[in-house]
Amino acid sequence: MVQPINLIFKYLQDRSQIQLWLYEQVSVWIEGCVIGAEEIHSKTKSRKQLGQSMLKGDNNILLQSVSI
Repeated sequence: MVQPINLIFKYLQDRSQIQLWLYEQVSVWIEGCVIGAEEIHSKTKSRKQLGQSMLKGDNNILLQSVSI
């Protein structure tokens, strides 16, 4: 199921902390604000700053708000 663009826009406006899971990348997810995020490896918990990224729908499995 694709997230409605208005939900993504709400995350952007609220500067919500989000988590994004990627297609065929079971050991990596992206966490952060819609503008400015970091890549997290699930096994090592290492983090890599990504800065601004494009959310291309074909590669996204799940986009959810993360409570911090």
